[in-house]
Amino acid sequence: MYKPFLRSSKTVTTVTRTPIFPPKTPPLLFFSFFSSSSPHEQDNQNRRRQEQHNQRQKQETLVSSSKSAFPSPCRVQKLISSQSDPLLAKEIFDYASRQPNFRHTYSSYLILILKLGRAKYFSFVDYILIHLKSSHYPVNATLFTYLIKIYTEADLPEKALKTFYTMLEFDCKPLPKHLNRILELLVTHRNYLRPAFDLFKNAHKYGVLPNTKSYNILMRSFCLNGDLSIAYSLFNKMFKRDVMPDVESYRILMQGLCRKSQVNTAVDLLEDMLNKGFVPDTLSYTTLLNSLCRKKKLREAYKLLCRMKVKGCNPDIVHYNTVILGFCREGRAMDACKVLEDMSSNGCLPNLVSYRTLTERTEEILNKVMKVEIKPDTRIVEAGIGLEDYLIRKTRSRSPRA
Repeated sequence: MYKPFLRSSKTVTTVTRTPIFPPKTPPLLFFSFFSSSSPHEQDNQNRRRQEQHNQRQKQETLVSSSKSAFPSPCRVQKLISSQSDPLLAKEIFDYASRQPNFRHTYSSYLILILKLGRAKYFSFVDYILIHLKSSHYPVNATLFTYLIKIYTEADLPEKALKTFYTMLEFDCKPLPKHLNRILELLVTHRNYLRPAFDLFKNAHKYGVLPNTKSYNILMRSFCLNGDLSIAYSLFNKMFKRDVMPDVESYRILMQGLCRKSQVNTAVDLLEDMLNKGFVPDTLSYTTLLNSLCRKKKLREAYKLLCRMKVKGCNPDIVHYNTVILGFCREGRAMDACKVLEDMSSNGCLPNLVSYRTLTERTEEILNKVMKVEIKPDTRIVEAGIGLEDYLIRKTRSRSPRA
């Protein structure tokens, strides 16, 4: 306080000067006054403050209520479930766990594990699992189904493999669907192919019997890896262990054989498939037709194409175009046109690929057949019209006259 003295001859007067302070500004107004942020940014900041405030209120409600009567396990479960932040949900879980004589519900564990797993807090997931095991709750397979799915989506093969054995620690018997989901993830990693095979071989020791899908997963991975002999041995073991292969099992092996250029063995496998009463799917025939054409076994390819309909599988445009391309590669345009005729009689209309294959690869022969001169600037539509006229003439010539 500043007190200057004024001197006079009669009296001494003391003048007191009181400092004047500026009025206090509310923190939010003060911040907005000096802030250079836009109104949109201020709205976002206010919204975040409001969310933090609401979360603190929920925590304070939980803490204040603990002084009188702590909320019931169901109430805590709802509080954990309502949190959008998994870490805040874990804090509530941990705080409730420290209360005397408090026991979480099984649903609280399940909800929290899923929240933490989907947010990729996997170390906290392990911590909650240890806590769950010490609580001696009866655990069902649903929890581990979700966990395996989370680890699969996160591409964590080691975690997924460990989950299989964690289920055994909880006295929860894995199902074939758990085994297959884990195998599907493991075989996508080349260095986990051997652990996947070991898990497959040892699964029966834990009461899990691999099914047809389990065999198909490993057979496909070994075929893609070039280990055709292992895939074939797995296929033969299916019959010994009373596991019935399906159409996909045969197709996987046929595709593997064709990759190794063993197309004759693949055709024999198709015959075995037909003799056992299986109806091959369209992809199986596509694989064989493509391989036969590449091996220049065009006669066998055409015979197989004709047998498809008899054996219960109608050939489609892909099958016909595959054989047409095979004939055109060898310069056999007349045979390619014969296939084109068969298409119409079987109710399958040629498409642009069909005509383009013929016009691009067999110009000289088509000049004679269609009476259309093929030049560099000839459009595919013009060639297609000439080819269509040729097919119409052939069809009319073969039809019986009245």
